Amino acid sequence: MNQDPVTIPINHQRERTVTTVVYALQALSFFFGISLFAAIIINYVKLDDVRGTWLASHFRWQIRTFWFSLLWTLIGAVSLLFVIGYFILIADMLWLIYRIAKGWLNLANGRPMYGVR
Repeated sequence: MNQDPVTIPINHQRERTVTTVVYALQALSFFFGISLFAAIIINYVKLDDVRGTWLASHFRWQIRTFWFSLLWTLIGAVSLLFVIGYFILIADMLWLIYRIAKGWLNLANGRPMYGVR
């Protein structure tokens, strides 16, 4: 099954656009934090539309990105009284940038996340 990674079936174009919007909302969260919550809501509302497609792996990636980032943000915020909280928040921010960039690049190349074909 060697397929061209940039070939996208017509019937998945709408779902691909939604996936792109979610990555954009995640990126905008650095300026408008509320957009991260809008992104996760879209993920859960549109999840059934991508089940069984290569885009489902991107939704899983995006959902995990949200929940783990939220967890580490809360841990970092609680530990701000201690110096370690600042390092946790910086690491969380860098990790979030990595997750958005890697996911968005794979989406642009028509590749699923996690090496699933």
